[in-house]
Amino acid sequence: MTDPRPINPMLKMVLEIGPVALFFIAFLRLKERSFTIAGTEYEGFIIATAIFIPVILVTTAILWKLTGKLSKMQVFTAVLVTVMGGLTVWLNDDRFFKMKPTMIYLLFGILLGFGLLRGQSYLRMVLEEVMPLEHEGWMILTRRFTAFFFGLAVANEVIWRNFSDEVWVSFKTFGLPVAMFAFFMFQSGLMRRYGIDGEDEGDQS
Repeated sequence: MTDPRPINPMLKMVLEIGPVALFFIAFLRLKERSFTIAGTEYEGFIIATAIFIPVILVTTAILWKLTGKLSKMQVFTAVLVTVMGGLTVWLNDDRFFKMKPTMIYLLFGILLGFGLLRGQSYLRMVLEEVMPLEHEGWMILTRRFTAFFFGLAVANEVIWRNFSDEVWVSFKTFGLPVAMFAFFMFQSGLMRRYGIDGEDEGDQS
């Protein structure tokens, strides 16, 4: 397996975060408007979703072109955005797009939970190169991630079903990234306790 080609970190961040930021801006500008296309009336949320789909496909393709590699998460996200966003636009029903984060986090939680039942940490397979830990550390972190993903899925369902579109879009754009960042920050103690430095890892091989 070839390693991904290096890419400017700022460009990478723009390509990864840009589509979500554009969706947020488009929603703010279009949320009070409606558009009639081919005899069907669409709210601003639907139009913002229709804009988001090609943008994330283009940025994902650019990332692949520049780096020569995409993570499974990037591919899965692009596919799910296309499917759920496409259903949202086709059926003129925003519920499909709002359920997308729920499906993503449920899938991650189920996969990690399945690995735990087998006594394995699937999280380790993804993050071991950048975050080497002892086996027990990986198992603890995986249990925490599993609970965290299920919690995010529940939070997304509660918010989109009970609050306004503005609240949900703000939650998706800002709340989810902040929650993920805070979660990682709270794992610093575990990293220090179970972390493996390069020398120790070499001795164990």
